[in-house]
Amino acid sequence: MRFDVVTIFPAMFGPVFQQGVVGRAIERGVIELHAHDLREHTHDRHRQVDDMPFGGGPGMVMKPEPVIEAVESIRGANRGPVIITEPWGERLDQKLAAELAKEPGLIVVCGRYEGIDDRVRTALDAREVSIGDYVLSGGEIPAMVIVDAVARLVPGVVGDPGSLAQDSFSHEAGDAATGWPQFTRPAEYRGMAVPDVLLSGDHARIRQWRRQQAAHRRGSHTKEVKKT
Repeated sequence: MRFDVVTIFPAMFGPVFQQGVVGRAIERGVIELHAHDLREHTHDRHRQVDDMPFGGGPGMVMKPEPVIEAVESIRGANRGPVIITEPWGERLDQKLAAELAKEPGLIVVCGRYEGIDDRVRTALDAREVSIGDYVLSGGEIPAMVIVDAVARLVPGVVGDPGSLAQDSFSHEAGDAATGWPQFTRPAEYRGMAVPDVLLSGDHARIRQWRRQQAAHRRGSHTKEVKKT
């Protein structure tokens, strides 16, 4: 699967995706990641990618020409859908990540400033995606989240496909969607012992315990959300 990211800060992406499972997948050629400098598609000596909004208001708006021309230059190599990172877009969740992982590729446009000229969305039939209800400096970090969430669902990226079925929020995880407490060696550390059930070898009891712990975590989280 091929990922193309359009950004004014392409250097941000190299260090992040040189590590971990996605980095290894890139090395093996399972996925491709290309970060494109939006300023290379400007036509003025100042390489301007933004301008004042029509109708007035604070801040600047990303111009349509560089974004549309950047995506058009990528189209020959990547026929996947265009994603624009915007705070008002549809929320990224595991279901959406799995849906996007079935595409041949993704072109992710990093929003900045007060947003992108809406003609970009129209011209490119783009899908607007948000990673949460909070404000970031730009769309680069959301783009990284999208790439990571989608890439790890591409066959061959994660070494043990069975681990994907137990991921938090995966469809296969079912009632354990928020995960359960995990432990490893040593069995006791500073007076804190691993629950006996996990040392019992009784897999039916272990599965039941994990379901109960996952449900407890979900309930605790729900209570905390209601308090805030």
